Amino acid sequence: MALLGKKFKLLEVFDQATNGQYQLLPSRFAALDDGRYLLSNEVGEYLVVTRPDLESFIRKQVPANTDFYHDLKSKHFLFDDDSNVALDLLALKYRTKAQRISQFTALHIFVISLRCDYTCQYCQVSRQTDDKHAFDMSEETANKALDLVFKSPSPAIKIEFQGGEPLLNFALIQYVVNEANRRNEKHQKDLQFVITTNLSLLNQEVLEFCQAHDIHLSTSLDGPENLHNTNRPRPGKNGYQLTVNGIKKAQSFLGHNKIGALMTTTEKSLPHVKSIIDTYLENNLDCIFLRPLSPYGFAIKNQQAHKYDVDRWFEFYKEGLDYVLEINRQGYQFVELYTQLIINKLLSPFSEGYVDLQSPTGAAISAIVYNYDGDVYASDEARMLAEMGNKKFRLGNVHTDDYEGIWLSDTLLDTLECSLSESIPMCNDCGFLPYCGTDPVYHYATQGDVVGHKALSGFCNKNMKIFKHIIHLLEDDPEARKILLTWVRT
Repeated sequence: MALLGKKFKLLEVFDQATNGQYQLLPSRFAALDDGRYLLSNEVGEYLVVTRPDLESFIRKQVPANTDFYHDLKSKHFLFDDDSNVALDLLALKYRTKAQRISQFTALHIFVISLRCDYTCQYCQVSRQTDDKHAFDMSEETANKALDLVFKSPSPAIKIEFQGGEPLLNFALIQYVVNEANRRNEKHQKDLQFVITTNLSLLNQEVLEFCQAHDIHLSTSLDGPENLHNTNRPRPGKNGYQLTVNGIKKAQSFLGHNKIGALMTTTEKSLPHVKSIIDTYLENNLDCIFLRPLSPYGFAIKNQQAHKYDVDRWFEFYKEGLDYVLEINRQGYQFVELYTQLIINKLLSPFSEGYVDLQSPTGAAISAIVYNYDGDVYASDEARMLAEMGNKKFRLGNVHTDDYEGIWLSDTLLDTLECSLSESIPMCNDCGFLPYCGTDPVYHYATQGDVVGHKALSGFCNKNMKIFKHIIHLLEDDPEARKILLTWVRT
């Protein structure tokens, strides 16, 4: 017990194994509950252990003929005289997890217009009314952005059109898609397109263009009609009907797998998680992302981001996940997407592309944003922060800066350096490190510092609660574990 309580030990403690048994490989641990700990290593392998087992492992007193010893060895927590191949395998797993860093940047977000026909109180973008054409991207800016897109070393490129409401500038979407496909005849990338839209302007022309170019649609659906229309008001108070009609049109014309939806949790959403999920089921959607508000844009100006805390949102999330698991038990596969991200981080050898859960941060090296005016931002959240008047994470402009100038800018390099979990206080010795990220934009927005004080971080608080809950489900609920294993991507 005393061994765990001290910060530093003499070198001899780590160099000499008891009876020459084994040596320790890098690992970390975190308390799960009163009696158990999560033990994790550099590649995300983990074991759930008791405190006596943890102490025995650290003191190198685990007998070699026990199942616990073999579990520790097979998952790369220790090595002994015949571990040469195992060490090579550990190195391979580490390279696999870090592969995304060598193949950046895959996601390129084009902010086609800030104009929007909705007036959502929680909007994170600081939208403009739909008659202000000065907030539209031009063809010249789009071409300059495409110059940067096709310099990316990633073999797969996804161009996502965002706003405001991007269909208010549909002509430019058509131009970018056609021009990107023309350029790709030379570059031969795996090229994909997504339009993030509220669907209010979805018509036959848009559907036929999406079908012709294999374009996916992403929309917002906050729940049943009253809740959706309250969260996402528009003139005519018919946002819900336009959204569900658009979903049905897209499913019928493009296919069910070509449209997905996201929800945002407001204070009014908190008592209604089951009815929100039911709304997704009623509209033949097979997944949901129980997403909290982010501290940007109108969500801050209208105080929406401060109307509930992490604890209240976590109860909402936990109730929702329980309901999703019950739906699966009844024979219908329905996935909560954030849980799926964590499950894949826990159980898959491959890296997830989700920007917020990467070390170093996925800003710019996984996803990058070209604003309507040509400004380039490290992430969508960085662009949202800029719309609030703070351009700390602006990397340059497509009209004045080249590829090297943007991706090698001090702004980006400093952000990446400050977002390496392994070197951040309270992250570097956390057992959840392999599954988490640092989100420097969030911490700068909420604490005024890109590293932030993790003990006071809503990001850390939220994720640690989720990690613990999911691990409890995997370890203590055989039925839930069976369902969650089907969510692992292969």
